[in-house]
Amino acid sequence: MRLLRSGLLPLFALLCAASLLTGARQVAWVDILSLSDDAWLTLTASRLPRLAALVLTGVGLAVCGVVLQQILRNKFVEPATTGGLDAAKLGILVALTAAPGAGTGVRMLFALAFCLAASLLFVAIIRRVRARSTVLVPVIGLMYGGVLSAIAEFYAYRHNILQSMQGWLLGDFSRIVQGNYEILWLVLPIVALTYAYAHRFTVLGMGEGLATSLGLNYRATVLLGLLLVAVTVSATVITAGAIPFVGLVIPNLVALRHGDHLGRTLPAVALGGASLLLFCDILGRLVAYPYEVPIGLTAGGVGGLLFLGLIVWRRR
Repeated sequence: MRLLRSGLLPLFALLCAASLLTGARQVAWVDILSLSDDAWLTLTASRLPRLAALVLTGVGLAVCGVVLQQILRNKFVEPATTGGLDAAKLGILVALTAAPGAGTGVRMLFALAFCLAASLLFVAIIRRVRARSTVLVPVIGLMYGGVLSAIAEFYAYRHNILQSMQGWLLGDFSRIVQGNYEILWLVLPIVALTYAYAHRFTVLGMGEGLATSLGLNYRATVLLGLLLVAVTVSATVITAGAIPFVGLVIPNLVALRHGDHLGRTLPAVALGGASLLLFCDILGRLVAYPYEVPIGLTAGGVGGLLFLGLIVWRRR
């Protein structure tokens, strides 16, 4: 009911319908309802898989952002500002050279291992530095991600796969068709598990001392949260590439309206992430029609503007 009152659910449904009808090939509802073979082939082989991938990626990245913000107690962190995306790309590059004939599952395991290790190291660095400034944590994360990105580029250059790496620098859903996105369905159990542990993640955001005094196993909960983030990030990067700002903007916008209790806000965060990604994808398909702008560019532009507006509004 809260989502209906906020207008988020109708907006999401409208964006889903627009996504199905938008593309280089014109598909009308009349053709779909009349069971046209061409329309149904386009819908089932391309449009519906792309819609599912967009929704799952948006939900996953938004939930990743809110979990990381609770773990690090900072509103300006997400996988792109903690080195997670860069570590996942490095893991995929290592998989391409260490196991060139491996499938998507093996590459995802490499990305998962690198992303989890990088996240654990980043948390250890922040605890060691004991950064109290709100801005210092994401700055450290950006520098950390820059180092990981440089290592990935050097590794790709040495193994002559730099061109393969360029495909992951910007998120792109134009290659999504039936049969090469199904690994993203892992996002659903991840979101369900995050919702089941929503109260614990909320307590986690109160700090180690208070969380421990309330009976929470702090280290185990942090490890669980980072594992959930690593699985989601590795699945999205290996399928669609690196997409920024979704996990940063949406949790902040939802928190301004509904607060920080994840048990109440997580559905809005998930739906908001999916809606933002759908809007950016539709924009990318229309701005240079019939050509397509990668969603990494549109998400970066729209997310950056939203974040700047959020900062200005908070200062006022």
